Amino acid sequence: LFFFFSPQLGGCGILGVGIWLAVTQGNFATLSSSFPSLSAANLLIITGTFVMIIGFVGCIGAIKENKCLLLSFFIMLLIVFLLELTVAILFFIYSDKIDKYAQRDLKKGLHLYGTDGNIGLTNAWSIIQTDFRCCGVSNYTDWFEVYNTTRVPDSCCLEFSENCGLHSPGTWWKAPCYDTVKIWLQENLLAVGIFGLCTAMVQILGLTFAMTMYCQVVKADTYCA
Repeated sequence: LFFFFSPQLGGCGILGVGIWLAVTQGNFATLSSSFPSLSAANLLIITGTFVMIIGFVGCIGAIKENKCLLLSFFIMLLIVFLLELTVAILFFIYSDKIDKYAQRDLKKGLHLYGTDGNIGLTNAWSIIQTDFRCCGVSNYTDWFEVYNTTRVPDSCCLEFSENCGLHSPGTWWKAPCYDTVKIWLQENLLAVGIFGLCTAMVQILGLTFAMTMYCQVVKADTYCA
Protein backbone atom coordinates (compact mmCIF):
# COMPACT_ATOMS: atom_id res chain seq x y z
CA LEU A 1 0.00 0.00 0.00
CA PHE A 2 3.03 2.28 0.51
CA PHE A 3 3.59 2.63 -3.26
CA PHE A 4 -0.02 3.74 -3.71
CA PHE A 5 0.08 6.11 -0.74
CA SER A 6 3.51 7.69 -1.43
CA PRO A 7 2.26 9.83 -4.37
CA GLN A 8 -0.46 11.17 -2.07
CA LEU A 9 2.12 12.25 0.53
CA GLY A 10 4.42 13.68 -2.13
CA GLY A 11 1.54 15.58 -3.73
CA CYS A 12 0.52 17.06 -0.38
CA GLY A 13 4.08 18.26 0.21
CA ILE A 14 4.43 19.80 -3.26
CA LEU A 15 1.00 21.45 -3.03
CA GLY A 16 1.81 22.83 0.42
CA VAL A 17 5.07 24.40 -0.77
CA GLY A 18 3.29 25.85 -3.82
CA ILE A 19 0.57 27.44 -1.70
CA TRP A 20 3.16 28.80 0.74
CA LEU A 21 5.10 30.39 -2.12
CA ALA A 22 1.93 31.85 -3.62
CA VAL A 23 0.90 33.41 -0.30
CA THR A 24 4.31 34.66 0.84
CA GLN A 25 6.09 35.47 -2.42
CA GLY A 26 3.33 36.15 -4.94
CA ASN A 27 4.46 35.12 -8.43
CA PHE A 28 7.94 34.27 -7.20
CA ALA A 29 10.46 33.20 -9.83
CA THR A 30 8.43 34.39 -12.81
CA LEU A 31 11.38 35.18 -15.05
CA SER A 32 9.90 34.34 -18.45
CA SER A 33 8.23 37.06 -20.52
CA SER A 34 6.80 34.46 -22.93
CA PHE A 35 5.16 32.45 -20.14
CA PRO A 36 4.19 34.95 -17.41
CA SER A 37 2.07 32.35 -15.58
CA LEU A 38 5.01 29.95 -15.41
CA SER A 39 5.89 30.72 -11.80
CA ALA A 40 7.34 28.35 -9.21
CA ALA A 41 4.15 28.64 -7.13
CA ASN A 42 1.80 27.83 -10.03
CA LEU A 43 3.92 24.89 -11.21
CA LEU A 44 4.08 23.39 -7.72
CA ILE A 45 0.33 23.82 -7.12
CA ILE A 46 -0.59 22.19 -10.46
CA THR A 47 1.94 19.37 -10.02
CA GLY A 48 0.96 18.75 -6.39
CA THR A 49 -2.75 18.60 -7.22
CA PHE A 50 -2.20 16.18 -10.11
CA VAL A 51 0.06 13.91 -8.04
CA MET A 52 -2.47 13.90 -5.19
CA ILE A 53 -5.23 12.82 -7.58
CA ILE A 54 -3.09 9.95 -8.85
CA GLY A 55 -2.23 8.88 -5.29
CA PHE A 56 -5.89 9.07 -4.21
CA VAL A 57 -7.00 6.88 -7.12
CA GLY A 58 -4.27 4.34 -6.32
CA CYS A 59 -5.07 4.21 -2.59
CA ILE A 60 -8.80 3.71 -3.10
CA GLY A 61 -8.15 1.15 -5.83
CA ALA A 62 -5.78 -0.84 -3.59
CA ILE A 63 -8.06 -0.72 -0.52
CA LYS A 64 -11.22 -1.61 -2.46
CA GLU A 65 -9.34 -3.90 -4.87
CA ASN A 66 -11.19 -2.14 -7.67
CA LYS A 67 -10.01 -3.13 -11.17
CA CYS A 68 -11.07 0.14 -12.80
CA LEU A 69 -9.27 2.34 -10.26
CA LEU A 70 -6.14 0.17 -10.26
CA LEU A 71 -5.96 0.31 -14.04
CA SER A 72 -6.59 4.07 -13.99
CA PHE A 73 -3.77 4.51 -11.46
CA PHE A 74 -1.45 2.42 -13.63
CA ILE A 75 -2.26 4.37 -16.81
CA MET A 76 -1.92 7.81 -15.16
CA LEU A 77 1.36 6.88 -13.47
CA LEU A 78 2.67 5.43 -16.74
CA ILE A 79 1.80 8.65 -18.59
CA VAL A 80 3.64 10.73 -15.96
CA PHE A 81 6.69 8.45 -16.13
CA LEU A 82 6.81 8.58 -19.95
CA LEU A 83 6.40 12.37 -19.93
CA GLU A 84 9.27 12.75 -17.45
CA LEU A 85 11.45 10.44 -19.54
CA THR A 86 10.59 12.31 -22.77
CA VAL A 87 11.32 15.73 -21.22
CA ALA A 88 14.67 14.49 -19.86
CA ILE A 89 15.71 13.05 -23.24
CA LEU A 90 14.64 16.16 -25.19
CA PHE A 91 16.44 18.39 -22.68
CA PHE A 92 19.76 16.60 -23.24
CA ILE A 93 19.32 16.43 -27.04
CA TYR A 94 18.37 20.10 -27.48
CA SER A 95 20.32 21.59 -24.56
CA ASP A 96 22.17 24.10 -26.81
CA LYS A 97 18.96 25.34 -28.42
CA ILE A 98 17.27 25.54 -25.03
CA ASP A 99 20.20 27.61 -23.73
CA LYS A 100 19.92 30.12 -26.57
CA TYR A 101 16.14 30.41 -26.29
CA ALA A 102 16.26 30.76 -22.50
CA GLN A 103 18.84 33.55 -22.63
CA ARG A 104 16.90 35.39 -25.32
CA ASP A 105 13.65 35.09 -23.37
CA LEU A 106 15.27 36.16 -20.09
CA LYS A 107 16.77 39.26 -21.73
CA LYS A 108 13.34 40.13 -23.06
CA GLY A 109 11.97 39.73 -19.55
CA LEU A 110 14.46 42.27 -18.18
CA HIS A 111 12.38 45.02 -19.81
CA LEU A 112 9.50 44.12 -17.46
CA TYR A 113 11.67 44.65 -14.37
CA GLY A 114 10.14 47.18 -11.97
CA THR A 115 7.00 47.68 -14.09
CA ASP A 116 3.42 47.50 -12.82
CA GLY A 117 2.02 43.99 -12.49
CA ASN A 118 5.43 42.32 -12.61
CA ILE A 119 6.32 42.20 -8.92
CA GLY A 120 7.15 38.49 -9.19
CA LEU A 121 9.70 38.99 -11.96
CA THR A 122 11.18 42.01 -10.17
CA ASN A 123 11.55 40.11 -6.87
CA ALA A 124 13.01 37.07 -8.62
CA TRP A 125 15.74 39.06 -10.37
CA SER A 126 16.56 40.96 -7.20
CA ILE A 127 16.94 37.72 -5.22
CA ILE A 128 18.98 35.95 -7.91
CA GLN A 129 21.40 38.85 -8.42
CA THR A 130 21.86 39.32 -4.68
CA ASP A 131 22.22 35.64 -3.74
CA PHE A 132 24.36 34.56 -6.71
CA ARG A 133 26.39 37.79 -6.81
CA CYS A 134 25.78 38.31 -10.51
CA CYS A 135 24.30 40.95 -12.81
CA GLY A 136 22.27 40.62 -16.00
CA VAL A 137 21.67 37.53 -18.11
CA SER A 138 24.95 37.30 -20.07
CA ASN A 139 26.53 40.58 -18.89
CA TYR A 140 25.72 43.57 -16.69
CA THR A 141 25.40 45.64 -19.87
CA ASP A 142 22.09 43.83 -20.53
CA TRP A 143 20.55 46.36 -18.13
CA PHE A 144 21.84 49.33 -20.20
CA GLU A 145 19.28 48.46 -22.91
CA VAL A 146 16.51 48.34 -20.31
CA TYR A 147 17.29 51.74 -18.78
CA ASN A 148 18.67 53.31 -21.99
CA THR A 149 21.58 54.54 -19.88
CA THR A 150 24.62 53.25 -17.97
CA ARG A 151 22.92 51.88 -14.86
CA VAL A 152 21.82 48.61 -13.27
CA PRO A 153 19.39 47.61 -10.49
CA ASP A 154 20.64 48.14 -6.95
CA SER A 155 20.67 44.35 -6.46
CA CYS A 156 23.73 44.26 -8.76
CA CYS A 157 25.87 46.23 -6.30
CA LEU A 158 28.75 44.69 -4.36
CA GLU A 159 27.58 46.68 -1.34
CA PHE A 160 23.86 47.44 -1.44
CA SER A 161 22.70 51.01 -0.97
CA GLU A 162 19.91 53.07 -2.50
CA ASN A 163 20.70 54.13 -6.09
CA CYS A 164 24.06 52.35 -6.00
CA GLY A 165 23.22 51.08 -9.49
CA LEU A 166 23.89 54.60 -10.79
CA HIS A 167 27.56 54.45 -9.78
CA SER A 168 30.51 53.18 -11.83
CA PRO A 169 30.75 49.54 -13.04
CA GLY A 170 33.52 48.98 -10.50
CA THR A 171 30.85 48.81 -7.77
CA TRP A 172 28.75 46.11 -9.51
CA TRP A 173 28.91 42.33 -9.76
CA LYS A 174 30.51 41.28 -13.07
CA ALA A 175 29.46 37.60 -13.24
CA PRO A 176 26.61 36.79 -15.69
CA CYS A 177 23.59 35.35 -13.88
CA TYR A 178 22.75 32.73 -16.51
CA ASP A 179 26.19 31.09 -16.42
CA THR A 180 26.47 31.47 -12.63
CA VAL A 181 23.13 29.72 -11.98
CA LYS A 182 23.94 27.09 -14.61
CA ILE A 183 27.26 26.28 -12.91
CA TRP A 184 25.48 26.06 -9.53
CA LEU A 185 22.97 23.60 -11.01
CA GLN A 186 25.78 21.51 -12.53
CA GLU A 187 27.56 21.38 -9.16
CA ASN A 188 24.35 20.07 -7.59
CA LEU A 189 23.61 17.70 -10.48
CA LEU A 190 24.46 14.63 -8.38
CA ALA A 191 21.79 15.48 -5.80
CA VAL A 192 19.26 16.18 -8.57
CA GLY A 193 20.21 12.90 -10.28
CA ILE A 194 19.80 10.87 -7.08
CA PHE A 195 16.41 12.48 -6.44
CA GLY A 196 15.30 11.77 -10.01
CA LEU A 197 16.52 8.16 -9.82
CA CYS A 198 14.70 7.56 -6.51
CA THR A 199 11.52 9.10 -7.95
CA ALA A 200 11.75 6.90 -11.05
CA MET A 201 12.29 3.76 -8.92
CA VAL A 202 9.24 4.54 -6.77
CA GLN A 203 7.17 5.11 -9.92
CA ILE A 204 8.36 1.84 -11.51
CA LEU A 205 7.60 -0.10 -8.31
CA GLY A 206 4.20 1.61 -8.16
CA LEU A 207 3.47 0.54 -11.73
CA THR A 208 4.60 -3.03 -10.95
CA PHE A 209 2.48 -3.37 -7.80
CA ALA A 210 -0.55 -1.78 -9.47
CA MET A 211 -0.42 -4.20 -12.41
CA THR A 212 0.26 -7.17 -10.10
CA MET A 213 -2.72 -6.35 -7.91
CA TYR A 214 -4.88 -5.70 -10.99
CA CYS A 215 -4.02 -9.15 -12.38
CA GLN A 216 -4.74 -10.80 -9.02
CA VAL A 217 -8.16 -9.11 -8.83
CA VAL A 218 -8.95 -10.18 -12.42
CA LYS A 219 -7.94 -13.77 -11.61
CA ALA A 220 -10.03 -13.74 -8.42
CA ASP A 221 -13.07 -12.45 -10.32
CA THR A 222 -12.59 -15.08 -13.03
CA TYR A 223 -12.22 -17.85 -10.44
CA CYS A 224 -15.35 -16.73 -8.60
CA ALA A 225 -17.31 -16.59 -11.84
